[in-house]
Amino acid sequence: MALFDIFKKQPAEEDERARAKAAYEKVANLESEGHEARSMRLGMSMLCRAHLDKTFVAGAQQTEAHELAVLVAIQQAKEVPEPPQAPLFQKIKSTNGEALVYLPPEYADEAFAIGMLYQKTELTAQQAIDAAQRLADRICYDALKLNAPFVALQFLREELAEAADAAAEEAGEGGAPSEDADRPRA
Repeated sequence: MALFDIFKKQPAEEDERARAKAAYEKVANLESEGHEARSMRLGMSMLCRAHLDKTFVAGAQQTEAHELAVLVAIQQAKEVPEPPQAPLFQKIKSTNGEALVYLPPEYADEAFAIGMLYQKTELTAQQAIDAAQRLADRICYDALKLNAPFVALQFLREELAEAADAAAEEAGEGGAPSEDADRPRA
């Protein structure tokens, strides 16, 4: 009866946020070390990874937009807008559809700040990856009590690897002279 689904009351955003926060806190506060608890922790870590990645990107994008808005405000002699804030909740695509995921402020703010610093070129890509990985390690080891952390900013790691491959390829094509370049031609 898909036709009547549009008439069903959609869960209020407040309810979704409360459920997302409760789900995070439930997993973070698990005392058990059994298979089910480990499975729940791993599942939450994947959601947290997606949240961290999206929050990093949001930090970069919103910083760019904010800096442009500041320039326009200054030019028009208007009040400078407030800087953007890290989202504590992110919509994440999961195997069960879209899910709202919560990340505590101390983690979300840091992921957002790393994205901001990267956008402002105050961090290189590698420095951003390293900082985000340290954050991921803290989330996994400290908050979720896992033995192994997730890999943060995989998309940026792949971009760096592609750039390195392209640079190596470019250097190999016309960069270095061959060994017999000094030999006289016959």
